[in-house]
Amino acid sequence: MELQKLSPKQRLSSRGAVHRLNVFEGAVRSGKTFASEIAWLRFLDEGPDGPQLLTGKNERTIRRNVIDPLAEMLGPERCRYVQNSGVLWLCGRRVYVVGANDETAQEKIRGLTLAGAYVDEASTLPESFWIMLLSRLSVDGARLYATTNPDAPTHWLKLRYLDNAAVWERNDGETLSGDPEALDLARFSFLLADNETLGDEYVKQISREYTGLWHRRLILGEWVAAEGAVYEMLDVTPGGPHVTTKVPGDLKMLRLAIDYGTTNAFVALLMGVSADQRLHVVREWRYDSRGKRTMTDDEYVKKLDAWLATGAAGFWVDEHGRGMPVPIEKLVVDPSAASFRAAWQRTHQRWPEGADNAVLDGIRDTASLFATGRLVVHESCKGALAELSGYVWDPKAQERGEDAPLKKADHAPDALRYGVRSYRTVWRRWLQLPLTEEEAA
Repeated sequence: MELQKLSPKQRLSSRGAVHRLNVFEGAVRSGKTFASEIAWLRFLDEGPDGPQLLTGKNERTIRRNVIDPLAEMLGPERCRYVQNSGVLWLCGRRVYVVGANDETAQEKIRGLTLAGAYVDEASTLPESFWIMLLSRLSVDGARLYATTNPDAPTHWLKLRYLDNAAVWERNDGETLSGDPEALDLARFSFLLADNETLGDEYVKQISREYTGLWHRRLILGEWVAAEGAVYEMLDVTPGGPHVTTKVPGDLKMLRLAIDYGTTNAFVALLMGVSADQRLHVVREWRYDSRGKRTMTDDEYVKKLDAWLATGAAGFWVDEHGRGMPVPIEKLVVDPSAASFRAAWQRTHQRWPEGADNAVLDGIRDTASLFATGRLVVHESCKGALAELSGYVWDPKAQERGEDAPLKKADHAPDALRYGVRSYRTVWRRWLQLPLTEEEAA
């Protein structure tokens, strides 16, 4: 790993992170993580004796975001993770590695006495875990280092901690300090421009990929509310930038993405990529049992098979215009639909993949493709277009400090994000978009 010279913001923040709590927050790829790691490594060398804790949403993200970069930077002798033990040996110090993805996670650290901690993506952790962690930092001189991207302005991390920081190095260069009632917390805010190692073309592309809410949070580093339309960039005008009237004849990597429903609508979206470097949603199959009889899982499988066998409503035809079986390569299904997946297995002798159901990640990936013109929907998918244009953020969730789409007429949007998120490495390679570090791994 070739180490780059620290930027002024990285240098200032890593040196100033000498408080009990030190939070590095702001835009993606802004250099905040590297600065926080430098500060933590310095503390490991100079701080009090005792075990440390490394935590984040789950072990996978902790390894990807923190352990692997540190191992590449320091080498295996100074950074060694003992698989399945939950222990990282870092510069001769014992570091417990703990995932904290739900309210029960606090039980994992009860009874610990810690000299320090590093928190990856702090806003994704339950507040109960954070509170328990602070109580465990009981060694004299213990410190916590944390990173986070901005979230909702009503998020507990911002309201109860960041807004009460003793020192705030703002992203405009101004330093705020001096409140005697403030927490012993230093807040360092980063912008994309603070990372001087990024090329101009990359900055231009990533700034285009995020629009609206995501642009303000992940590029401008603002803690803003999710409100209004989820896909505010979406234009469903026939023939517009996101609605096609023709299906390319060279579609490849055909996938079927399914949102399962019994009392609610069942929606299947047929998707593929073409030489125009766009992801096309070309057809939808939908069944809404409201006012009708409820179909069994085996009946759903038969109906889908019949639809695909006859060319998916005219999508896949021979030279005479007759429907041919659509050669879907894979299908991804709502992960909670175990009974339907079992029915598909009985008929086709293959188990459908369970979708990646990370809601906000799936929405962000989908929004990025819409924003860059890489995702289009055929005009025949009328149900999908109607639901996508009416897909909005839930204001009641926002009052709780959460981001969540309104659970109403969201069946096609769910199926779409399943397909986009679950096969994102396929789509990005075929669309010639750069892979993220996670996707390239």
